[in-house]
Order: sequence, then C-alpha cells, then structure tokens
Amino acid sequence: MSDFIMLSVHFLSNLFILVVGTGVLVIIYLYIVDISQHKQAIRHNYPVIGRFRYFFEKQGEFFRQYFFALDREEMPFNRAERSWVYKAAKNVDRTIAFGSTRCLDPTGTIMFMNCAFPTLAEDAVAPGPVTIGEGCRYPFTTSSIFNISGMSYGAISKPAIQALSHGAKLAGCWLNTGEGGLSPYHLEGKADIVFQIGTAKYGVRDEEGNLSTEKLQQIAAHPEVKMFEIKMSQGAKPGKGGILPGRKVTAEIAQIRGIPQGHDSISPNGHKEIRSVGDLLNMIAQIRDLTGKPVGFKAVIGSLSWFDDLLTEIKRRGEQSAPDFITIDSADGGSGAAPQPLMDYVGLPLKESLPLVIERLERHRLKDRIKVIASGKLITPSKVAWAIALGADFIVSARGHMFALGCIQTLQCNKDTCPTGITTHNKRLQQGLNVKDKTQRVANYNKHILYGLGLIAHSCGVTNARNLNKSHIRIVAENGLSVALEKLYENHQ
Repeated sequence: MSDFIMLSVHFLSNLFILVVGTGVLVIIYLYIVDISQHKQAIRHNYPVIGRFRYFFEKQGEFFRQYFFALDREEMPFNRAERSWVYKAAKNVDRTIAFGSTRCLDPTGTIMFMNCAFPTLAEDAVAPGPVTIGEGCRYPFTTSSIFNISGMSYGAISKPAIQALSHGAKLAGCWLNTGEGGLSPYHLEGKADIVFQIGTAKYGVRDEEGNLSTEKLQQIAAHPEVKMFEIKMSQGAKPGKGGILPGRKVTAEIAQIRGIPQGHDSISPNGHKEIRSVGDLLNMIAQIRDLTGKPVGFKAVIGSLSWFDDLLTEIKRRGEQSAPDFITIDSADGGSGAAPQPLMDYVGLPLKESLPLVIERLERHRLKDRIKVIASGKLITPSKVAWAIALGADFIVSARGHMFALGCIQTLQCNKDTCPTGITTHNKRLQQGLNVKDKTQRVANYNKHILYGLGLIAHSCGVTNARNLNKSHIRIVAENGLSVALEKLYENHQ
C-alpha cells in the first residue's frame, strides 16, 4: 500500500512539474511573440499581460447585458424588451410587479391615453382582414398585423429559416425572404411569403445580373409567394447594398443566389434599372404584370423630395400605377452586417419618417390605395400599437423574431460565430437551434404581440387594434409635460 502511495505521489509530482513547466514555456513563447510584434502596442509594451485586455474586451460583448447594464439602458435593445420577448416566446408569465422600470420623464416618451370606459369584455379581438393589391390578378388578403421582416438565407441559418417558416404558418403571418432568394426552407412551412428583390436580383437574375422574367415567373408560380418587394434600401445601410461575407456563402447559398461559392456577396448600391421615380413605377408595373401579384418597395426615408416626386408622378399616371405597398425601414433597423457610419448616422428614425410618409399619402388621397408597412425596432406590443396609431397598416420585425428564436444579442451576426446558431453556418453551433421548439416560440411570440396590442386598444376604448389613431397617444415634450401626438406632428410636417 505504501508503495502505491509513493508511486501516486511521484506521478502527481511529475505531472505538476510537467504542467508548470509547459505553462512557463507557453508564457516565454507568448512573451517573445508579443515583444517582437509591432501591430498591437499594448501587447508589445506589456507582453502576455496585455493579451487580457483583448480577452476582456471580447467577453464584454457577452457579459455586459448580464452584469453591467440596467434594465432600460442597453442598446440596441434593452434587457426589459428582450425579457418580454423571451417570456412571450416561451409562453410564460409576462406580468411584472412593484411598478414599471420605464422612466416617463425623457422628452419623446410615448403614453397611450386610456378611456374612462374601456371595452374589456374580451382581452383582445382578432383584427379584421386587409387586402393588398386589390387591382391585381391575385390580390393578397390577410388578417395578420405583425409579420416577419426580411432575413436572407445566408445571413441566417437553415434551421432558423425552417423555424421561421413553420412558425409563420402556425401564427398566420407572412415571412419575407430577404434579398437572398427563395430557398426550399422558406417554402417548407407553407407560410405566406413576400419575395424580396434586392439590388443584385438574387434568385431572379440572369447571368449578367439583370432581372430574369423566366425566373421571376417561376418564383411567382409558388402559391406560397403572395407579394413581391423591391428593396431600394434598408435601415442598417441606406445607400449600400447587402453584405454577406464569403465564409457564409456555402455551395447551396451560392446556387440559390446565382453567385460564386466562398466569395463575398456584396449587392450593388442600387438597381441599375431604377434611376428615377418613373423607373421605379415602371419596374413595379413590369413585375405586377408578369406575376399578377401585389408589388411594393422597401426604402429608408431620408430626403423626402424624391417621395414627393413619386406621389406626383403617380397622380399624373393614375392610381393604378401606384405601388401596392410601401415598407418604411428606418435608421432604427440593423439586423445585417453594415458599416458603422451608415448604421449610426444615415436615415430618419421611424418616429419621424412614418408620420411624414402617412401625411403625404393622405394629402394626395393615396392612403387607401397604398398600404404602409412599418419596420424598425418594433418588437413589443406598445411599439406595434404606436405604429398602428400613426397610420401603419402592418408591422414587420426581424430582430424580434430573432429573439424569439433564442438570440442573446451578442452582436456576432456578421462573424459566423453566433452562439445560438441563428446567424451561423457552423453545424456545431446550429445544433442548439431545435426547429420544432423554436417553431412554437415564433408562433407564441406573434400571438402575444397581438394579445398585448389588443389590451392596449381596448384600454384606449376601441374594439379593434386597427382603430387606434393619433388621438390615443400623447408625447412628453421638452418642458416635461405631455402633448397630443397630432399637435406635435402638426409642427413637424
């Protein structure tokens, strides 16, 4: 027995010496490497120790939201917002206690005006159907208010697309393909689909990158495809095309998009066929004639002169020339990879652009003809209700549904290292994204958005969420007191 103990002690002593020795050799190696390089001053001046600076900087992206940020201060989405989405997606209790953590003092704070006699016989009434493209051969009628915004296969993973497709069908909402083309996984759930035509025409392009009428008709032949959306610009990067790093362009994605495998997929800044409002209306008419389905466009609103010109040209040509819908994206957008100067500084936020567009459509008496879809950080019932009250007909959200899939906001979307498997093609990381489970979470999230929207509507005294309007909202002004939303925007038009 004593021999065994001695052998064990000897083995452990040698193992300890080996580990310590290896550690010392590694430290010496790192010291030599660090002091010899001149690319990073911190590592050169503080060999080995300086490496911890980069380690903690990297880990800060993951742990900031848990240990250092308060409930309402983190960007782009705070903990309170994410927590609500997670609870809704998991179908667990969404109530809170002891008062709201939302500060009601800052200028611009939104408050809904409850009525004395709320219509709360029921918590929520399903919104009525709305038809888009009434003059088309195949108009699209839907009761869904809250829908899934454009996220390309490539930007997000196969299981993420599958869960969104099946979840959209379960929820009764539509799914936008994003600019990356129509994949089998979009079609898998049999949900309603909006096919987005980006500047590179992925999925409907010929060998020269022009719009292919043959491929367009093939896409339109799918009964699931209900509408076509021409993407002029998006909130993350107005003025620049889509960006998909080459490491995410797999063989399958390359085949769907019609591009080389492994190469960066960077769309042009704009459609080469569209250089004026007349060109835009011509393309809308071309696609509508070929497919028979509603056609609209998506744009970030900045300068409004072109939009005024567009409405003037529509009135000159006749209302039949108008787009069937307009998707207003905003500076609030940003699920995709984008240059920081564009994401931080370009385009109007939705709180400005949406009322400006609505006012112009009403002035030209085109609001009934052109349906308005609002996009930009609208991930909770209150934000959705606000957009409806301002005049939006529908809401779309990408990041809200990413949270429903399990996104934890680690800001890794453009690096193919997403720890939840949503924006990566790494098979190991995708294993944690269970399609069946996430399908139900997507549907739950959508259901609770509509339920919360109904609660707000009934508290304000209307029986249907679509009846919310500007009279139901007040905004905190610079003096700290609230003013009617209508009065605030009268001075802003």
